[in-house]
Amino acid sequence: ISNQTVLYTLVLSGLSDLPSLQLPLFLVFLLVYLMTLTGNLLIVLLICTDSHLQTPMYFFLGTLACLDMGYSSVTIPRMLFDFHTQERLISIQACITQIYFFLFFASSEISLLAVMSYDRYVAICHPLHYTQIMHWKACVLLVLGVLMVSVVYPLVHVLLLLKLTFCRLNPLQSFFCDLPQLLLVSCSDTFINVLLILILVILVGGGIFALTFCPYIIILNTIMKMQSKAMRSKAFSTCSSHLTVVFIFYGTGLFSYFHPNAKDHSAMDKVSSVFYTVLTPLVNPLIYSLRNEIMKISFKRSLCR
Repeated sequence: ISNQTVLYTLVLSGLSDLPSLQLPLFLVFLLVYLMTLTGNLLIVLLICTDSHLQTPMYFFLGTLACLDMGYSSVTIPRMLFDFHTQERLISIQACITQIYFFLFFASSEISLLAVMSYDRYVAICHPLHYTQIMHWKACVLLVLGVLMVSVVYPLVHVLLLLKLTFCRLNPLQSFFCDLPQLLLVSCSDTFINVLLILILVILVGGGIFALTFCPYIIILNTIMKMQSKAMRSKAFSTCSSHLTVVFIFYGTGLFSYFHPNAKDHSAMDKVSSVFYTVLTPLVNPLIYSLRNEIMKISFKRSLCR
């Protein structure tokens, strides 16, 4: 390392190097960002102002909308700045800070999706005890637990990143600072960092994944035993929006990190990154508003007022 120059600034490769595409991409992602903030903020306002939506299910949905606004704000403003300046330079400190908040919001979202699965399990499988189990204190404690775990999880990665030295001139093959990409441009030994990622993904990620999907095995079994078609339809309706969001979030994320060409930083990798970092927070409010009759009624009621 003594014969190498230590870097304090990194280069992001961005989505495209073509100067003619910078302005169109800037306008497209600015529109996406504004739509994301508007859609999620609208859901939060509806839940806060409509007494019909002040239930545990919509409390979790409002929390998800707040996380989506933060999640998109970690990457999109930086991307818009790079489109405008066309420099794509970022300091090591800013890069590590972006990684922390990206991991915080990502882990918060997947943990909250697991909590929402448990909420649907209680509502469908134990409807008579729902109000006793999912009371407001329990809901607040669940959300606080999610946030506390999500604060600690990225902190472990960041503390190890601060010990690394960066001296390679290779640009990060992404439009934002992603943890695996940052490790690739380090000239330090990153074995511990990679091992920690693997262990935490298996233990924490695998545990949250199981807590998210296992309740639906019991839920589907319960729904199939229902005698009334109307009850089955209502139960499927309450779960379909949540399952759609879960599959989109997990599907795009897993494809980006675990598809066969993960080491080949092609355009497909960047496209998949756009899906799980930019489009998922935009799609979530659309799914919950278009597939939820109560949300649509509440929106019409607000417009009439």
